[in-house]
Amino acid sequence: MRYLSTRDSSIRLTSAQAIACGLSRDGGLFVPESVPALPAGAIEKLTGMTYQQRAVYVMGLFLEDFSEAELTELCAKAYGTNFDTPAVAPVAALDENTSFLELWHGPTCAFKDMALQILPHLLTASLIKNGEEKKVCILVATSGDTGKAALEGFRDVDRTKIMVFYPRDGVSDIQKLQMTSQDGENVGVCSVLGNFDDAQSGVKKIFSDAAFRQRLAEKGWFLSSANSINWGRLLPQVVYYISAYCDLVSAGRIQNGDAVNFCVPTGNFGDILAGYYAKRMGLPVKKLICASNCNDVLTEFFSTGVYNKNRSFHTTISPSMDILISSNLERLLFEISGGDDRLVAGYMRQLAETGKYEVAPQLKAQMDALFSAGSCTDSETKEEIRRVFDEHGYLMDTHTAVGCHVLRAYRAETGDDTQAVVVSTASPYKFCDSVLDALGDSGGAQGLELIDRLQTVSGKPAPAPLVALKNKRVRFTDFTEKDAMLSVVEEFLR
Repeated sequence: MRYLSTRDSSIRLTSAQAIACGLSRDGGLFVPESVPALPAGAIEKLTGMTYQQRAVYVMGLFLEDFSEAELTELCAKAYGTNFDTPAVAPVAALDENTSFLELWHGPTCAFKDMALQILPHLLTASLIKNGEEKKVCILVATSGDTGKAALEGFRDVDRTKIMVFYPRDGVSDIQKLQMTSQDGENVGVCSVLGNFDDAQSGVKKIFSDAAFRQRLAEKGWFLSSANSINWGRLLPQVVYYISAYCDLVSAGRIQNGDAVNFCVPTGNFGDILAGYYAKRMGLPVKKLICASNCNDVLTEFFSTGVYNKNRSFHTTISPSMDILISSNLERLLFEISGGDDRLVAGYMRQLAETGKYEVAPQLKAQMDALFSAGSCTDSETKEEIRRVFDEHGYLMDTHTAVGCHVLRAYRAETGDDTQAVVVSTASPYKFCDSVLDALGDSGGAQGLELIDRLQTVSGKPAPAPLVALKNKRVRFTDFTEKDAMLSVVEEFLR
């Protein structure tokens, strides 16, 4: 199977080449030339498997230049004792027709671990397959969780360095400490004076700088990405949608073939796009519900067909969703337009030049059939955390709460009571201050004391990796203007 650029489908790479490149040199994202269907009987077969075996099976349908034995070895390394449950991505029932897909049981307590624990292994294997002799520098822009997960995944990986940029005032205290205290000889962290979109745009600008790439090549380096613009980051996320469906079947909550809804809190659109690919493969998904906070550019897009980033940017209590440029929408536009690279390239030019674009009516109709969308304010997020804890004893973070609120609003509006899964993207202990506030506790605890306070108030244990932060020292304090990010990378690679 070949991988095409969303902006020039004449660019055709193997999966190993696409993973190594990360981003196409024309600025486009790589997509598979076709989406493989789940074979007949696949769900029955997968239901009896471990998560690792499910990952091998699903990813093997897309990665034809990786053998089953190779993928088995990679998945065993990625999803082992670094997760605090053998289930890896367990499904927790809330009520008779609502469950949470818990994606935060990995080493950094956020859903990004599901992909970023395996991406380094996929990348290093790809370098060997490609006969690549240069070393690779991974550039990452993060709104909070990707940064730590990428740093942990690539820590001391041979032939790699990784530089993470995060918005200086746009992540939680726990997220910041996780990144700035990161161990490893090959890691770098720098805050950006701006928001996540500034950091993401800066990274994309560096990737598209041909002169810089040439200078790096002469020094024996090339660039790649660990953001969800990299297909090797997005593909592992497809697995957990299929795995969740299998677990619902195993638990007797649905029969094989029954449709389910997934409600996904998302900003960059990668997480929910993985659900779209699972549906394209044949997973019985009725509706993908896109949940936004008050940076509701995606909600407006699915409601009107107009994507418009020309709006106020809000810093919220769900910071990983504080995004106005949702990069992975480009892949969705390519898929639903039938692979019309010129159309997609045109939309992306409009976005770059004017900050907005409007999709054609036929594309809007396709989106309406696939997606619903809603948004949630900070006050509604806190109310949802409190309601669910009081009624069910379930403690959730501020991003999961956005999804839970939007799902309730969707059901109230549509009457659709289909079995639904809320994708739970982070441990509540990554956002202690906001969760405590939601529970009515503002006892004055600060910093890492908040972890102990939330354990006391909720009676729920904190994840071991976050408790261990108490013994970590801050290593990285550098910051940069958004227009000087390239200089930071050059200095990092000296």
